[in-house]
Amino acid sequence: MKNNISVAKAKATFSECIRTVEAGNSVLITRHGKPIAALVSPNDLEQLERLRKAGPECGLASIVGGWENSEELASILDASPRHGQRNTPDPEH
Repeated sequence: MKNNISVAKAKATFSECIRTVEAGNSVLITRHGKPIAALVSPNDLEQLERLRKAGPECGLASIVGGWENSEELASILDASPRHGQRNTPDPEH
C-alpha cells in the first residue's frame, strides 16, 4: 500500500483520498508513523469481512466468491473428503 498519509493530511485532503480509493487504490492513514486506519473500496471491505468471519479454522471453501467462477471451486472443496484437523504447532512453544 503506497498511499501512506498522516491523519492531519488525510483530514486536509479527504476528497483527494476518496478519489484515490475510487481509482482502485487504498489509503493507509498513520499517526506518528504508525498505521491506524485504512480507506478501502467497498469491495475490498466486503472481502476483508468475509475473511474475518471465516477465521483461520474455516478453510478455503469459506472465502470463495471473491473471483469469477469460484462457485465451482466451492463445490469441489465441499465434495472432497476430509481427513480431520491439521496439527498446528503452538506458537508459544
